[in-house]
Amino acid sequence: MTVLKTVAAAALVLGAQAVQAQTVPTTGTLVIVPANGEVRAPNDQAVTHFAIEEQDKDKAAAASRVNQKMKQGMEILKREDPNGKLKTQGYYSYAVYAEDRPQPVGTAPKKPVPVAWRVGQSVELTTTSLDKLPKTVAAAQKVLTLNSINFGLTPEATRKLDDQRIAVTYKALNERIASIASAMGRKTSDAVLETVDFEGSGNYAREALAAPAPMMMMRGKMADSADVAEPSFEPGETMLDMRLVGKVRFK
Repeated sequence: MTVLKTVAAAALVLGAQAVQAQTVPTTGTLVIVPANGEVRAPNDQAVTHFAIEEQDKDKAAAASRVNQKMKQGMEILKREDPNGKLKTQGYYSYAVYAEDRPQPVGTAPKKPVPVAWRVGQSVELTTTSLDKLPKTVAAAQKVLTLNSINFGLTPEATRKLDDQRIAVTYKALNERIASIASAMGRKTSDAVLETVDFEGSGNYAREALAAPAPMMMMRGKMADSADVAEPSFEPGETMLDMRLVGKVRFK
């Protein structure tokens, strides 16, 4: 009987301790709640870079061919994509020198003389006509070199996606607050949101607001005067994510 009484007493003590542990006061407790949100959208814009480069012993001849081909290339781009936006970039010209050969000992070094001139220019096409892009690129490649294609979102689509990102992340915060309140044995209505940091810039945040994913890039081949088969492109999608941190105090 004594043993049974001892066991029963110990059980009562443990039970009382468990009850006491379950009823730890949470009034006024400040809880730091991180949340993450992620949204995706198909890319609706392409930025393409075309270029032309010529080399000739005569600088004027090289520049003349570059100017003529760039004009032809831009006319093709305007014809194939009337709604596209063109911007010329990076006109350059520089001398090409022969490889230096060892000079006999005691001979004064010779002044380098150009053996040719290299001239080039590039043009950028920004377009939302992704369905026409393969045909446009193939037509332009008859004259110009395709250097790269970057797929991404238009400013309008980016703003819309950012609105969705904020909404999704704030919803995730509320869901986490509800889960934490339940775990603490409290009602969600007892929680008061004191601070919301949409940049996650506090010391408790692991990282700042994630930047938009970089645009996908594709490299092209050198230009050819012959007909060029249409290339295949997959615009893909852009993902934006966000981290926010909320400070919640329980009444």
